[in-house]
Amino acid sequence: MFKNYIKVALRNLWKNRLFTIIGVLGLSVAFGVATLLTMDSLHELSYDNFHENKAQLYQVNITWQTPKGTEVGTSQPTPFAEALNSEVAGIDKITRFLEEEAVTIYGEKELGLDAIYVDPDFFEMFSFPILEGDKSSTLADISSVVLTKRTANKLFGEESPIGKTITVLINGQKEPFTVKAVSEDEPEQSSINFDIALHFEKNPEYEQTKELWNAQYHQVFVQLEDQVSPQIFEANSRSFTNLHYEGAIESLKRDGALPNQNGDFLQLGLLPITEMRFVSYDKGIVEVSRANIYLVLGVAILILFIACVNFVNMSIAKSSQRLREIGMRKTLGAEKKQLFFQFWGESLIVFIISFALGILLSLLLKDSFQSLFRSSATFDVLLSPSLLISALLFLLLISLLVGGYPALLLSKLTTIQSLKGKLDSSGKNHLRDALIVLQFGIAILLISSTFVLNGQIDFMRNKDLGYNKEQVISIPLNGKKNSYDLVKLLREELAGNPNILAVSAADNNLGRGKDGGLSTSVWGFDYKDKSVRTNVLVVDYDYIKTLGLKLKEGRSFDINRETDTQAVIINESMAKELGEGNPLLARIPASDSLDFAVIGVLKDYNFQDISKDIAPLTLLLDRDQGLTYAYIKVASSNMASSFSLIENTFKKIEPNAEFLGSFLDENVDRTFRREKTMAALITTGSVIAILLSCVGLFAMAMLITNQRTKEIGIRKVIGASVVSVTYLLTKDFLKLVLIAFVIAAPIAWWFANDWLQNYANRVDLSWHFFAIAGALSLAIAILTISTRTIQSALANPVKSLRTE
Repeated sequence: MFKNYIKVALRNLWKNRLFTIIGVLGLSVAFGVATLLTMDSLHELSYDNFHENKAQLYQVNITWQTPKGTEVGTSQPTPFAEALNSEVAGIDKITRFLEEEAVTIYGEKELGLDAIYVDPDFFEMFSFPILEGDKSSTLADISSVVLTKRTANKLFGEESPIGKTITVLINGQKEPFTVKAVSEDEPEQSSINFDIALHFEKNPEYEQTKELWNAQYHQVFVQLEDQVSPQIFEANSRSFTNLHYEGAIESLKRDGALPNQNGDFLQLGLLPITEMRFVSYDKGIVEVSRANIYLVLGVAILILFIACVNFVNMSIAKSSQRLREIGMRKTLGAEKKQLFFQFWGESLIVFIISFALGILLSLLLKDSFQSLFRSSATFDVLLSPSLLISALLFLLLISLLVGGYPALLLSKLTTIQSLKGKLDSSGKNHLRDALIVLQFGIAILLISSTFVLNGQIDFMRNKDLGYNKEQVISIPLNGKKNSYDLVKLLREELAGNPNILAVSAADNNLGRGKDGGLSTSVWGFDYKDKSVRTNVLVVDYDYIKTLGLKLKEGRSFDINRETDTQAVIINESMAKELGEGNPLLARIPASDSLDFAVIGVLKDYNFQDISKDIAPLTLLLDRDQGLTYAYIKVASSNMASSFSLIENTFKKIEPNAEFLGSFLDENVDRTFRREKTMAALITTGSVIAILLSCVGLFAMAMLITNQRTKEIGIRKVIGASVVSVTYLLTKDFLKLVLIAFVIAAPIAWWFANDWLQNYANRVDLSWHFFAIAGALSLAIAILTISTRTIQSALANPVKSLRTE
């Protein structure tokens, strides 16, 4: 019997091979796309799950109740970790963590490495296996280092690095370190990445800040004891914050801050290590969101759903061609379950073939997918036994749901209904219509989202940020020379070239450069009996000129005025924070015995991510603080040759350092990477969704015109025009597309409006985003249906009537 089921199923599939091909094509594309998107989603969700102690590992954060609202941060002062470990119960291990670039030298080799400064517990807490050396004594010596395997290979080749001495540039000084261990390279799914690990007390800021509680610049990770929960830790830490932040709490009370629900003005919190990848602190709360990942999975599900809708609709539409077969089978004694398994078996064969072709398609498209979406996911994440079993069960379930409904519908028909050739006594196809509305609604939703996303990206890309981003090149100062000396040499080497307009530097980048660096420094102090917090930027002379910033009041730093080393320039937001009628009269306290004079007020410019409001900013000169990026303004003509000149000049001065220069507009574009990836994803999803919907619509139009061949012939014989016949065949489908638009447009607007709230600077949500999406869907639907209906309307009516 089973053999007979297979034989009949294959015969029927071959008999209707055009529709079988359409069904297999749609499902194959859907399965292939869903496989790639699921691969990427599972890759993202697996971040930091490789740590053996992940259930007890947490990042420490601190919440401040300020007069302006709640603020959350992860930066801690140097004495924090040691005091926390000794005073708060429940901590098993603890480490401070600071990531910076460090120039490392061995013999003739000089590398700019991604360095982390950590405490000895680090390698006990995190699962970065030690391949060579003694794990128990790793970083026990303040002058010892741990290299990753790839770094060891770069520096030492095939020889063992254990016991070798390397030189690391710290604060412009060369310091020797002994290699005590080599660790395995971190997995791709790691939020912590490094090339070299050094003892925390060797970081450039340590000596100046080791006793200061108001200098916050590094993270802290803890491993809790097995029976201690984050809630218990947070409760245990209240006395700790009240003791060590007593002055800060009093200032918050004085300034009118309101306590949280527990009555606290400062509260320590813990974030699980497995949630670091997905956390945001921008809204003053610890917000863990996997929305982008679920969006990817959602697009995969929607595309698969549209393909399944096509299959259901075509199966039901084709059913009328098999009603007499069903009647004869029932007359000969076939039972409902036999008919059900016969029809479901045909669907199952189509799904198995489609699934296999979908997997093959995903393999062929993997490289293109990784390039387009900047994904490093591989199929390895899908090869676990549990996932493979789940995939097989999913295939059976979806084939049962999608193929089972038409099979159940046909198997329930009575013998009389079947022999009369009537599938639905009412003549209505409510399910078919509802499914078409749903799939086109999904397509319109995705197309609208594409327009809104690209509109926001264009808005951010073209917005005036308050500085010259087209003609300015930023260069990471990653060589071994002192940063100020390096900038001076760049000035001297480039002087006299008419295409080089200005040279300056700062300790932070604008946008995200090729080195990936993006950070901020915050300075807090009391000013006239109120707390003030400002972002701080250490700059060199000509910074304002180089970037084309606008001065609202006062002047820029002057190299001929020695007193400018004890002066600052603030932006408009900082001037409002100070609250002075004339901000040039303000003096900002640098220490108990030193005040900085305000010599200038800059017009606000976007020195941070464009999605944020412009925050208070203070610029100062500080020779004790190193510069990290040079800025060079070039003439608008011959920009390519100017870039090459700068690159060659940099390599001449720092022959062993990698040149990572880039224009600021490129840097700004890199800050939109998440949005651009989302736009590419949803655009691709929109194209696939509308194509699959149109394939299904075309198949439906073909089936219906075939069923109405005689009616078309009769109408043409009595004088109906081609236009009227075409309109008759297409109007019902076009009504469904219009209904889909009416339903989908408000939903798309709601989602788009909610998403745009994440941006302080955002595009206006205009009606035309949704109108164009609806019009485009309608136009594509008309084009799809017309290709078949016009052909039927043009057919010879005599030939049509002969088919009887």
